[in-house]
Amino acid sequence: CLENTDPRMRGRGIQLLSQVLLQCYSLLQEKEVLHLVLFYENRLQDHHLVIPSVLHGLRALSMCEVLSPGLAVSILKAIFQEVHVQSLLQLDRHTVYSIITNFMGSREEELKGLGADFTFGFIQVMDGEKDPRNLLVAFQIVRDLIARDYALGPFVEELFEVTSCYFPIDFTPPPNDPHGIQREDLILSLRAVLASTPQFAEFLLPLLIEKMDSDLQSAKLDSLQTLTACCASYGQKELQEFLPSLWSSLRREVFQTASEKVEAECLAALHALSACLSRSVFSPDSEDLLDSFLSSILQDCRHHLCEPDMKLVWPSAKVLQAAAGASLRAYHCLTRSVLPLLLEQYTKHPQSSQRRTVLEMLLGFLELQQKWGHVEEDESALLSLRAPVCSVVFSALTDSSVQLQLVGIRALTVLGSLQGFLIPSDLELVVDHLIHLALREEDSQSSEAAMEAAGSLAPIYPKLFCGRMVPRLEEELQSARQEESSPEHQSLRQRCLQALAAVSTHTSIVRETVPVLLQHLRKLQKGSEAGSAREMVSVCQSLHHVALQCQQDMEGCWYYHQTVVPCLLAMALQAAMQESTHSLLGKALLEEEVLAAMVPVISAATTHLSPELAAQSVSHVVPLFLDGEVSFLPQNSFPCSFQPFQDGESLEAQRRLVVLLMAFVCSLPRNVAIPQQERLLRELLALSCSCNCPFTATTAAKCFAGLVNKHPAGQQLDEILQLAVNRLEPGLAEGPRRRQALTLLLWVTKALVLRYHPLSSLLTDKVLGLLGDAELGPAAADGFSLLMAEAPDVLHKGCHADLRIMFRQRFFTDNVPKLVQGFHGAGPEVKANYLKGLSHVLNHLPKPVLVTELPTLLSLLLEALSCSDHVVQLSTLSCLQPLLLEAPQIMSLHVDTLVTKFLSLTSSPSMAVRIAALRCAHALTRLPTIVLLPYKARVIRALAKPLDDKKRLVRKEAVAARGEW
Repeated sequence: CLENTDPRMRGRGIQLLSQVLLQCYSLLQEKEVLHLVLFYENRLQDHHLVIPSVLHGLRALSMCEVLSPGLAVSILKAIFQEVHVQSLLQLDRHTVYSIITNFMGSREEELKGLGADFTFGFIQVMDGEKDPRNLLVAFQIVRDLIARDYALGPFVEELFEVTSCYFPIDFTPPPNDPHGIQREDLILSLRAVLASTPQFAEFLLPLLIEKMDSDLQSAKLDSLQTLTACCASYGQKELQEFLPSLWSSLRREVFQTASEKVEAECLAALHALSACLSRSVFSPDSEDLLDSFLSSILQDCRHHLCEPDMKLVWPSAKVLQAAAGASLRAYHCLTRSVLPLLLEQYTKHPQSSQRRTVLEMLLGFLELQQKWGHVEEDESALLSLRAPVCSVVFSALTDSSVQLQLVGIRALTVLGSLQGFLIPSDLELVVDHLIHLALREEDSQSSEAAMEAAGSLAPIYPKLFCGRMVPRLEEELQSARQEESSPEHQSLRQRCLQALAAVSTHTSIVRETVPVLLQHLRKLQKGSEAGSAREMVSVCQSLHHVALQCQQDMEGCWYYHQTVVPCLLAMALQAAMQESTHSLLGKALLEEEVLAAMVPVISAATTHLSPELAAQSVSHVVPLFLDGEVSFLPQNSFPCSFQPFQDGESLEAQRRLVVLLMAFVCSLPRNVAIPQQERLLRELLALSCSCNCPFTATTAAKCFAGLVNKHPAGQQLDEILQLAVNRLEPGLAEGPRRRQALTLLLWVTKALVLRYHPLSSLLTDKVLGLLGDAELGPAAADGFSLLMAEAPDVLHKGCHADLRIMFRQRFFTDNVPKLVQGFHGAGPEVKANYLKGLSHVLNHLPKPVLVTELPTLLSLLLEALSCSDHVVQLSTLSCLQPLLLEAPQIMSLHVDTLVTKFLSLTSSPSMAVRIAALRCAHALTRLPTIVLLPYKARVIRALAKPLDDKKRLVRKEAVAARGEW
C-alpha cells in the first residue's frame, strides 16, 4: 500500500502503520525511530489525503523515549513548513497540538534552541482555530510557552493577537454535548493566558478598558475578572499609563450599574489594583503611583460622603473601602482624610437615619483595621482620633433609634477587638453601656446585640468583665428579685440571666457567673411565689448556654461539670425528699418542665468530658441512684434516704429524678465503663414497666434504651434484651399499663435500629403488629415518627450514640413493604394507622431516596390525603411538597388528583393542614406549564376563598400560591 499510486491506498497503508506504532511505540529502538521519523517527515510532502495518517504516526513517535536529539526539532520544523494545520479536520488539528505538547514535556531544551522560531511556528499553527476542544489545548500550550520562559522574541504582539481574538468568550455548548466543555472552562483557560505575563499589558489593558464599556454584562464581568487576575503579575510600570482610564471605567460602573455582580467585580478589581501598586517598589526620583491613584479616587468620592441621603454615598464608601483594604499603606493613606471627614459628618447631621449611614461607613473602615491587628501609633490616623471615634460610637448607643444603636454596638465590638486602641476608662464605659443596653433597653434587638457583643469582648478583657460586669449583673438580679413580681421585674431578671450566660465565654468568667446562676436557682427553690417554675426554666436555659460555651475548653468544661451537676442533683434531691416527708405538692423544681430543662444542662456538661474525668464522675452519680450514696453532693444532709428504684407512693417524687440520671449516663462517651451497669439496666426496666407516672416511666424507658444502644455486643446484652422482651410481651398483651409497655418497646426498638442490631427487626414487627390494635394502633403509628426522627435528649450523635448513617434508608427498605401489605389487608377502622405510620417514615427519609421510590408509593400517599386524621394529612402534605419540586415529571402524571386533593384541604378545620395544602398548591406551579394550564382558572377561583381565612398565616400562604398561579 505504501508504494501504491492511489493516494487513498497510500493513506490506508500509512494509517495501518500509524495505528501499529500507537500500540507499540514504547518497544521501538533508537535506529528504528530514526528510520520512521525520516519516512514520516518525507510523507508530509505527500498528497493531502495522506497527511492525517502521517500526523497520527508522528504523534506515536513523539511519545518515544529513545528519540535521538534533534529529531523533535526536525519533526516540528517539517510540520510548520509542510502542513497547513487550519485546513485539517478538528481531530487532525488536535493531533498536531498533542505532538507539540508531548515535545514541550519531554524535549524542552531542544525546542528552546529554536528560539523565537518555535513561537512563530506555533502562532501559525493556532491562527484561526475555532474548535473549543482544540482551544483548551492551545491555550495550555501558550501558558506553558510563557511560564517556562520560551523565547517570544519579536512575536509578543502576534502571540497576544492570536489568543486575545477569542476575548471575551461567547461560546454556548450544544445540547447533549458529549465532550462536556463549558463556557467557564474556556473563559478561565483564556484568562490564565492573558494574565500570565506583564509583556501583554500594553495590548491587553486597552482591550479590557474597551470591553468594560460594552453593553453586554458578560463582557464587563469577564473584563473585570481578567483585570483582577492581571494585577497579580503586573507592576507599577505596566499599569502607569492606563491608571486614569481604568479608574474612569471602574468609577462609572460602580456609580451607574444596576447589577450587584458588576459592582462586586469592579470593587474586586479596584482592590487588586491598589494591592498591585502597594507591592511595587519605586525609586527615589519616581512618583508614588499608589499615592496619586488613591488621591484621584478620594477626589472623586469625597464630596459624596458629605451627602448621606444621596444614592452615591454607599458606592463611594465601598470604593474607598475596597482600595483601603488592599494594604496597610493604602489604608493609612485614605483614612487620614476619610475618618476625620466622617466624624465631622456625624456631628453635622442630626437625623438618626443620616447618622446611621455615616456610622456604617465608619464601621467599614474600622473593620478593615482589624485585618492588621495592633494599631500602630506612628502611622495610624485612627489612634489620633480615638477620643472623637469613641464619642461618636457612645452617642450612637444612647440614641433613641434602635437601628443606630445596633450599628453602634457593632462598632463598639470592633473597637474593643482592636488591640491597644481603647484606654481603661473607655473600656469601663464600654461595659457600662453594654449593661445598660442588655438590661434596660426596651427593644429586644438592641438587648440581644449588646449581649452578643459582651460575649465577643469578654475573652479579650476577662479581668474587666469579671470585676465590673458580672458583679453589676448579680446586683441587678438580686434587686429585681427583692421587688414585687411585676412583669417589668420578671423581664429584668430574665435579661440578667441571659446576660450572665452571654458573657461566660472565658473560663475565669465562668467561675464567676456559674455560682451566681446556681445561687439564684437555690433562692427560687426556697421561694414559693407563682411563676417560679418558669424562672427556674430560664436559669436552666442560661446554664445550658454557658455549658455549650465551655465545651471546647477542657479546664472550663470540668469546672462546670463538677460545680453544676452535683448542685442540681442536690437541689432536686432536697425537693424530692421534702415532698416525700411532708407531702407538699407542687414543688416547682419537680415539675416536668423544670426537670426537662435540667436535662440539656447535665447532658451538655457531660458530653465533652475526657474519658478519665467522665469515669471519675460516673463513679459518684450511679451509686447515688442505686445505693443512695449522697456523700459527694454539696449540702448533703437530707431528711431521709434516696431510693428512687424502691416501691412506695411516698417515693414517687424521688422516682421522677431518674430523668437526671438519664441526662448524665446517656451523654457519657461510649468508652466510659458504667459501674453496676447490669443492675442499673434491670432497675430501669422494672421502673419503666411498673411505674404509675407516665413521665417517670417514659424517662426510665429512654434511659434503658440509651444504655442498651451503647452496650458492647455479647452475652450480657443478649440477656438483658431477652429480659426486656419477656417483660414487654405480657405488658403489651393486656392490663392497665399497655401504653407504657408500648413506650418501652418503641425506645428499645429505636436503640437497636440505630446500631443495626439483629433483634431490631423482631421488635419492629411487634410495632407493625400493633397498628391493627384498636387501643394502641394510633400511638403505634405515631411511634414510627419516634423511630425515624432524631431525639433531642438521648440516642443522637451529640451524646455519642451508636448511630449508623444509613439507618433510615435501611429501615425504609425493610419495613415500608410490610406497611403497604398491612394497609391492604387491614380493616377500614385501622387503615389510617398504616397510612400515618407510612407518612411518618417517608417524612424523615432523605429526599433523593424518596424520589426513587415515588412511583410505587404515590397512590398510597394520595389515598392518605383522603384520611380524616389531620396528623396523617399534615404528614403526607409535608412529604409531597418537596417531591413536587424535586420530581416534577412523576408528579405530573397525577396532577388531576393532586389539584383536587390540595384544593379540598384548603378548607380543612385544621389551620396547619390548610397552610400545608396551600404550600403544596403553590409548589404545583413548578410542574411543566403545559400540564398546569387546563387547571389554571379552577385553581385561581378556588384559592380566592382562603384569601378571606380568619387566620393571617393562612391568608399569607393563599396570597403567595394564588399569585404564582
